[in-house]
Amino acid sequence: MKLSISDEKTKELLTEVMIELLKSKRDLIYDILLEALEEVGMANAIAEGRTNDFVSRDEVLSILDKAPLISYDY
Repeated sequence: MKLSISDEKTKELLTEVMIELLKSKRDLIYDILLEALEEVGMANAIAEGRTNDFVSRDEVLSILDKAPLISYDY
Protein backbone atom coordinates (compact mmCIF):
# COMPACT_ATOMS: atom_id res chain seq x y z
CA MET A 1 0.00 0.00 0.00
CA LYS A 2 1.40 3.38 -1.02
CA LEU A 3 0.43 6.54 0.86
CA SER A 4 0.08 9.69 -1.17
CA ILE A 5 -0.56 13.20 0.11
CA SER A 6 -0.87 16.46 -1.80
CA ASP A 7 1.51 19.37 -1.37
CA GLU A 8 -1.34 21.51 -0.08
CA LYS A 9 -2.32 18.93 2.55
CA THR A 10 1.32 18.54 3.57
CA LYS A 11 1.63 22.30 4.01
CA GLU A 12 -1.58 22.39 6.05
CA LEU A 13 -0.41 19.56 8.34
CA LEU A 14 3.01 21.14 8.84
CA THR A 15 1.36 24.45 9.70
CA GLU A 16 -0.80 22.76 12.33
CA VAL A 17 2.22 20.97 13.79
CA MET A 18 4.21 24.22 14.00
CA ILE A 19 1.33 26.05 15.69
CA GLU A 20 0.95 23.28 18.27
CA LEU A 21 4.70 23.24 18.86
CA LEU A 22 4.78 27.00 19.39
CA LYS A 23 1.85 26.82 21.80
CA SER A 24 3.28 23.94 23.82
CA LYS A 25 6.83 25.35 24.02
CA ARG A 26 5.95 29.02 24.50
CA ASP A 27 8.26 29.54 27.52
CA LEU A 28 11.21 27.88 25.83
CA ILE A 29 10.72 29.89 22.65
CA TYR A 30 10.40 33.10 24.68
CA ASP A 31 13.70 32.38 26.45
CA ILE A 32 15.46 31.60 23.18
CA LEU A 33 14.18 34.77 21.50
CA LEU A 34 15.05 36.90 24.53
CA GLU A 35 18.59 35.54 24.59
CA ALA A 36 18.95 36.13 20.85
CA LEU A 37 17.77 39.73 21.19
CA GLU A 38 20.22 40.31 24.03
CA GLU A 39 23.03 38.92 21.89
CA VAL A 40 22.08 41.21 19.00
CA GLY A 41 21.95 44.17 21.36
CA MET A 42 25.35 43.31 22.78
CA ALA A 43 26.83 42.90 19.31
CA ASN A 44 25.42 46.28 18.26
CA ALA A 45 26.77 47.92 21.41
CA ILE A 46 30.21 46.44 20.80
CA ALA A 47 30.18 47.56 17.17
CA GLU A 48 29.12 51.07 18.19
CA GLY A 49 31.74 51.18 20.91
CA ARG A 50 34.43 50.34 18.42
CA THR A 51 33.60 53.42 16.36
CA ASN A 52 33.41 55.82 19.30
CA ASP A 53 36.05 56.97 21.75
CA PHE A 54 37.03 54.44 24.37
CA VAL A 55 36.07 55.10 27.98
CA SER A 56 38.45 54.43 30.82
CA ARG A 57 37.80 51.72 33.37
CA ASP A 58 37.55 54.36 36.11
CA GLU A 59 34.82 56.22 34.21
CA VAL A 60 32.79 53.03 33.83
CA LEU A 61 33.16 52.11 37.49
CA SER A 62 32.22 55.65 38.51
CA ILE A 63 29.01 55.47 36.48
CA LEU A 64 28.18 52.04 37.88
CA ASP A 65 28.74 53.24 41.44
CA LYS A 66 26.18 56.01 40.92
CA ALA A 67 23.58 53.75 39.27
CA PRO A 68 20.70 52.55 41.46
CA LEU A 69 20.50 48.85 42.17
CA ILE A 70 17.88 47.08 40.13
CA SER A 71 15.98 44.21 41.65
CA TYR A 72 14.01 41.81 39.49
CA ASP A 73 11.30 39.96 41.36
CA TYR A 74 9.90 37.13 39.32
